[in-house]
Amino acid sequence: MIKKIFQKLLYYLIKGTLVVVPLAGAVFLIIWIVASLDNTLNITQHFLEDEEGHPLYIPGIGILTVIVLLIIVGIIFTNLVTDPIRNWLNRTIKRIPLFNTLYSSIKDFTEAFVGDAKKFNEPVLVEVNETGMKKIGFLTQRDLSKLGLKDEVVVYFPYSYSFAGQVVIVKNERVHKLDMNATDAMKLVVSGGVSGI
Repeated sequence: MIKKIFQKLLYYLIKGTLVVVPLAGAVFLIIWIVASLDNTLNITQHFLEDEEGHPLYIPGIGILTVIVLLIIVGIIFTNLVTDPIRNWLNRTIKRIPLFNTLYSSIKDFTEAFVGDAKKFNEPVLVEVNETGMKKIGFLTQRDLSKLGLKDEVVVYFPYSYSFAGQVVIVKNERVHKLDMNATDAMKLVVSGGVSGI
C-alpha cells in the first residue's frame, strides 16, 4: 500500500515537473532578458535621484524608452526621409569597412525575421551525405550565379537550443521542400527535435 502511494506520488512529481519546468524556464528567460534590457536602457538613473542621492530606478522605463524611440524612428524614416537621403546614408555606411560589415549583417538578419522580405520562411530537408542522413534548414538564397555556383543554393541550419546557426551551400538536387510551416520547422530544430510536429 505504501509502495503504491509512493509510486503514485512519484508519478505526479514527474508530471508536475514536465508542466512547471518548461513554463518556469520560459518565464524566467523572458523576465531575465526584459529586466536586463530595462536595467541597461533605463535613462532615469542618469538624471533622477531619490532622497538619499542614489540613482532612481523606475522599472519598465528602459523598455518603454526603446519602444517609443523605435516608433519615432519608424515614423521619421517612413514619412520624412526621402529616397535620396536613404541612398546617401547607405553609401556613407558602405564606406566604413568594419562598420559596414557589422551593420549589413545585422540588418539582413533582422529583416529576415521582421522585414518585408522574410528569409526564414521556406523550411527544407537536406540530404547531407550518401548514408541517408538529413538535416532540416531554411532556404535563404536560390541564385548563386554571382559566385559561379549555378545549381547550388544557400541553406541556413539553426542549432538546437541556441540562436546561432550554420550557413551551408548545397547542391539543389539535395534540397527538398518540407510540407510544414516555418514556425513549426524552427521549433522542431531549436527544440532538438522534440516539438513542432
